[in-house]
Amino acid sequence: MLKSLYSGISGMKGFQTKLDVIGNNVANVNTIGFKKGRVMFQDIISQNIAGATAPTGQLGGINPKQIGLGSKIGSIDTIHTPGSPMTTYVGTDLAIDGDAFFVITPEDPALNGKSFLTKAGNFTRDANGDLVNSNGFFASGVKEDATGVQQKVKINITKDEVNNKKFTSYSIDANGYINVVDEDGKSGKLAMDATGKYYLNDSSTANQNENISLTTAVVPNPGGLKKAGNTMFEETGNSGIADIGRVENNNGGQFIAGVLEMSNVDLTEEFTEMIVAQRGFQANARTITTSDSILEEVVNLKR
Repeated sequence: MLKSLYSGISGMKGFQTKLDVIGNNVANVNTIGFKKGRVMFQDIISQNIAGATAPTGQLGGINPKQIGLGSKIGSIDTIHTPGSPMTTYVGTDLAIDGDAFFVITPEDPALNGKSFLTKAGNFTRDANGDLVNSNGFFASGVKEDATGVQQKVKINITKDEVNNKKFTSYSIDANGYINVVDEDGKSGKLAMDATGKYYLNDSSTANQNENISLTTAVVPNPGGLKKAGNTMFEETGNSGIADIGRVENNNGGQFIAGVLEMSNVDLTEEFTEMIVAQRGFQANARTITTSDSILEEVVNLKR
């Protein structure tokens, strides 16, 4: 009887965890860039009552006799399927049609400090003209120096610091480059020279390495990323080394401006799994009450 009691307890704990994950999924059904979770179960060790025997010339083989001792959580996976696109027509709202993540940093990207990955592309310009997310983290930009080495930089859309001309409009293209127009009507790409000054590069051939584009990251195993809160992820030993750079170089997909990637939670699926978890919890609770009733009968054998 005690085996069934503890098996029931393990099952109830497992389904409680499943309900916790489902509840978090449902709560984030409208969270931009959210990736849903999934619980997978495994059985615990089994008690061997009798081992297996091989067939002989006189007798056939006999299978092993084992009693399972319950279940446990095998894994809690993060599912990185794409979410539905939501059109906003806001120029700084971005989605990536592909496997790449945005790279954001809590400090100036040029300092090469800690960075995070996200699929939430709801960016805005702050008072200084820097492109930031809703938490004030900087959207990382990337350029190359004269030797081709990548450099992370802030994306500041304010003015041409070389010619002292303010930018009057801007847009972000499919490869993450920032197209700007200055007060004289001249158009080109946002760039940064060797001295760290932003300028408008109107050439289609010269100094292309200085053009700034949004930094993206592609990881070998997205499921190995660790959730860091605020719809952000950080790398782990099992996510693999991220390929960070321009989206056209790491084959991460393409940018779509005016669109946001929504949560990949499917309410129909979640409610179905919720019913399964609820009934599983009830069934395991019934296992405990039934075992208790049988133990009561055993106790009452002697009156």
